[in-house]
Amino acid sequence: MFAPFLTPPYLPFAIAFVVMIGIGLIEAIGLGLGSLDLDGEIGGAGDGGVLDWLGLGGELPILIWLTSLLGCFTLAGVAIQQGATALAGAPLAWPAAAALAALAGLLLNMVAANGLARVMPGFETTVISVDGLLRRRGTILEGTARRGAPARARVIDDHGQAHVVMVEPHDDADTLATGDTALLVRREGVLFFALPDGHALLRSI
Repeated sequence: MFAPFLTPPYLPFAIAFVVMIGIGLIEAIGLGLGSLDLDGEIGGAGDGGVLDWLGLGGELPILIWLTSLLGCFTLAGVAIQQGATALAGAPLAWPAAAALAALAGLLLNMVAANGLARVMPGFETTVISVDGLLRRRGTILEGTARRGAPARARVIDDHGQAHVVMVEPHDDADTLATGDTALLVRREGVLFFALPDGHALLRSI
């Protein structure tokens, strides 16, 4: 039943479907990507023009828009190839089918994205600067953080959004074990340095 979808004429649509599923898994599992702001917006309300036409002018998260686009592209491509097979006895070559599906997918996604934006009227972005996590407490999720050996920590920002960051103790002699909480006091690139609760320096901050 699914054998035709593994043939070259259907290859672009099979790839799009797999990517769509992958994005869904990333969203569901998290994988510590909250700090990368993948759910940010493109544009804003009232931008108008091409972004509105594409469904990106409102408050729809980028990943939801992209997932919708991939789904529309896949559905359009399969429909085109099935229609070509029914009419001509064989599917189109994949470049032609992909080009037609891309156009049809954009048109379908315009409707789908605008519909999704309407059912999420209360959505607000919580995009923050990475430095906005400084002077907030993080909880070590697993392992033990030492100088030169960071561990993952969960930090809640001002909007209640969870971020997973890599943390090392600020001082060489300190360690941070699973479940420990610590104050993020400085950052070097993507690495944060933290003072464990109870540290003498915390009482002076």
